Amino acid sequence: MRTWLAPAATLFVLNAVAGVALAQEATDPQPQRAAPPQRELLQPPKKGRQASPITDRFALRVSYFHPSIDTTLRLDQSLAVPGTTLKAESDLGMPDTANLARMEMVFRLRERNRLRVDYLKLTRYGDKVLTQTIRFGDQIFTVSDRAQTSLDYRNLGLTWTYSFFHFDRFEAGAGIGIALLEAHARGEVVARNLREKQDGVAPFPTVALDTTWRISKRFSFNARGQTWSAQRSSFSGSMADYHADIQYRWARNFAFGLGYSRLNINAESESTKNLPGKFDQDVSGPELFIRASF
Repeated sequence: MRTWLAPAATLFVLNAVAGVALAQEATDPQPQRAAPPQRELLQPPKKGRQASPITDRFALRVSYFHPSIDTTLRLDQSLAVPGTTLKAESDLGMPDTANLARMEMVFRLRERNRLRVDYLKLTRYGDKVLTQTIRFGDQIFTVSDRAQTSLDYRNLGLTWTYSFFHFDRFEAGAGIGIALLEAHARGEVVARNLREKQDGVAPFPTVALDTTWRISKRFSFNARGQTWSAQRSSFSGSMADYHADIQYRWARNFAFGLGYSRLNINAESESTKNLPGKFDQDVSGPELFIRASF
């Protein structure tokens, strides 16, 4: 007769505990969930911070670039016979200045990381009656030949920097980059049906420095530079890319400015497959630009 007392007592206790728990849950406020952390990637500057290149999460700069150009060119024969070393501006009649459009984008990845993408395209043509006999690749152009030439140069740069110093008015960092260079050289003497063309593509790794100083509410000074050099058995070369500018912050998301850029490439190759010869070019001059950012 007493065997039912233990199960009955246990059931009574469990029901009592469950009732207390339900009552406590009904009276207690609902626990608040922690808000997910906000991503810093490509977010606008925090309220109260002065808009500047230091706080921009994204920027697009479009420039008018008016450089002076100095080019030394030598196209070797496919059998590694050296060609004639030429000054493209004086010997081939190519212009020594240019009017160029240049574009640059900057992405801020988290607070201290920046990725810069820039592009430059320079195409020139020459048309001149030769005053000397030249070896242009596999062809020989003689005195009094009318040589029509072209030189197409393109540079796509990708650069990542990390800001070791990051303050409201000053930022400085270092990083690495890669420049993808492409060159196409062509020449012909139509009267004698002579034509020659050579193409070359080369990646150049670089070491980069980047700095910004916000001088005042609207003015900032910006400077960057990157360089690289190497030498192997069949190739030697160097590259340097420098830029500095003063920006005026006309509105929170727009600025315009004046700067100066210099891009120098010096490459000499004995390879018979990838633009054998010498290519030494210096492009430097002032830039006028407008910059949109957020």
